[in-house]
Amino acid sequence: MEKRITHVIHFIQMQILRGSIIYVLFIIGAINPTYSKAAKADDMHQLWLDCKLDGKVSYQIFNLAMQGYHLMDNLKKKNLLTIIDYSKPSNEKRFLVIDLVHKKLLYHCLVAHGKNTGENSATNFSNQSNSLKSCLGFFITAETYSGENGYSLRLDGLEKDINSNARARDIVIHGADYVSEQFIKNYGRLGRSWGCPALPIKVSKQIIDTISGGSCLFIYGNGYRENSKLLNN
Repeated sequence: MEKRITHVIHFIQMQILRGSIIYVLFIIGAINPTYSKAAKADDMHQLWLDCKLDGKVSYQIFNLAMQGYHLMDNLKKKNLLTIIDYSKPSNEKRFLVIDLVHKKLLYHCLVAHGKNTGENSATNFSNQSNSLKSCLGFFITAETYSGENGYSLRLDGLEKDINSNARARDIVIHGADYVSEQFIKNYGRLGRSWGCPALPIKVSKQIIDTISGGSCLFIYGNGYRENSKLLNN
């Protein structure tokens, strides 16, 4: 009986000690925000490593994508994050779909940009109709449909003056035969769309079905960070 009481007392002491440690850590985070930010940054970097994104998309761009992702409270597919990195040329893979829950890169492929956005490199972006330019920023994927470019995915832009006219401009994800390794061999770059992020036909339907219906899409390009009110606020 005495031995059992001793075990109970020891258990209670350990729980008190554990609670004290948690409390101290909480206080440290509350008093020193830098401590909390550093911990979050470490977690974010580890997620980037766990998803095996090194060499595919920079940590800096992934971190921006996650910042915006955490500001979107109306996502239906919260496990998915799609990134298009238009800072890379069109003859490199710059489209990624990431499963944040299972920490896995689901798709990594080529993606085209708009005709007036640039030749091989994407340098000019617009939110204006008939500009034939790509637009940047954060989007929520919407419904699918079949149109002039086949099976397609509508996008709703979330940033005024950056991509808010995406739906009105018919900026959608679709497949295109000019998005292929063969096209790159022939011309040194991909073909270009009228502003849409066009994908290889072989994987376009699979990708569209995966990310449609309320997932986060982030399209990055040079100059975006400075002009984004969403992230700067």
